[in-house]
Amino acid sequence: MSSLQCDAGCDADPCWKGNTSMIETLNGQRIWQRRMRFTIAALGGVAGAALAGGAGLGYYVADQITRPARRSPMDELAMSPFETGADYEDVTFPTARGDHMIHGWWLPRPETDRVIIGCAGYRGNKWHLVGIGTALWRAGFNVLLFDYYGHGADVGRRISLGYHEVNDFLAALDYAEGRIPDARIGVIGFSMGAAIAIMGVALRKEVRALVADSPFTRHADVIADNVRSVLHLPGKPVAWLADYFLPRVAGYHNADVAPINSIAGVAPRPLLLIHGSADQTIPPYHAYDNFAAAQEPKDLWIGEGAIHCGTYFLDRPAYCERVTRFFEDAIGPSQRAAEDQPALSESA
Repeated sequence: MSSLQCDAGCDADPCWKGNTSMIETLNGQRIWQRRMRFTIAALGGVAGAALAGGAGLGYYVADQITRPARRSPMDELAMSPFETGADYEDVTFPTARGDHMIHGWWLPRPETDRVIIGCAGYRGNKWHLVGIGTALWRAGFNVLLFDYYGHGADVGRRISLGYHEVNDFLAALDYAEGRIPDARIGVIGFSMGAAIAIMGVALRKEVRALVADSPFTRHADVIADNVRSVLHLPGKPVAWLADYFLPRVAGYHNADVAPINSIAGVAPRPLLLIHGSADQTIPPYHAYDNFAAAQEPKDLWIGEGAIHCGTYFLDRPAYCERVTRFFEDAIGPSQRAAEDQPALSESA
């Protein structure tokens, strides 16, 4: 089965796979089955069965979006910056709520105060961003890559499609600022990570620039798009049904995740939106709607023929060069290097 995909540089496992039944057990009981039988008995006939079936479908979608990932032996066999020759160290820092730890990689450039934070996509891992992260490190930026709680190797609890994870991004921002006081920070995100970055950057004015590759406009829209393409059912009614169950399984509503409502708040920081013209996971209309809602300065790059998060693969060097140049222009040269230069000249 096809799935929501959300990475930058790899083919992630399907996010909607693995169930042979439509509804899994909640708290050891098949609650939905008991409620369905009661509803059919109460309403009777076809109407009752249709209503109960719709509720079951709504629960199925809400459950699949937020279901905890299963640990796999392959989790320990991922790429790291070691393979790309970048200097790095393992780091941990608490979430914004302080109730668990986030794991990441810090790619250091001691000579500069510039930092780029990378945000992976839905059910993604920090190693998905090793390619672009290494390119930015080689260009002279400190780089922070991290896993949202419940993602990467830290699995076992329910996730969300951006609602809880935005707090992990804010914690990553706090870590970078603690690591380099007065750091000049840029952010790059992919898919859900781009949506998270839009919402988070709108809240935190210290971020100086944002690259958002393949973000969605609204939680409900991306659910509807994927229900149509994966389940071949009317998308909006199913998204509406799922919204009844989302607070019960994951603590939030569709309306709580709407990057299009936050994107104007990125200004006056520069924004580069990137999207593939052949994206079927988050169709290109999301890019055009987000771009229309954003304020200047802004730029839109449509990768002709690219699938979801696929503009990078059209021409890797060109992608890295354009993103690097964007951050160079928006953030500027290293202040530390500029400040050290006169002292070096005088001592000489």
